[in-house]
Amino acid sequence: MSKQLKTLERLCRNPPPADFTWKDLKAVLEHLGYDMINNSGSRRKFYHAGKQALIICHQPHPSPHVDKGCISDVVEHLEINGFIRR
Repeated sequence: MSKQLKTLERLCRNPPPADFTWKDLKAVLEHLGYDMINNSGSRRKFYHAGKQALIICHQPHPSPHVDKGCISDVVEHLEINGFIRR
């Protein structure tokens, strides 16, 4: 199993992991075909051109760990857009 698939599996755990890093989230979304678009401040957008799907979240700082709410939103988005099944 590839590193991205293991990371995606970890992302989809319930409850969401408290130590999921921004670097891992970005890598998983890019692996799924999303492009990151920098926005003002720490807001980041991930856009999938094929599905015309958009994810908006905040890049955490100074801690590298993504908020559990953001993780839940991302997982729900991926499920709705057919990237994962739970």
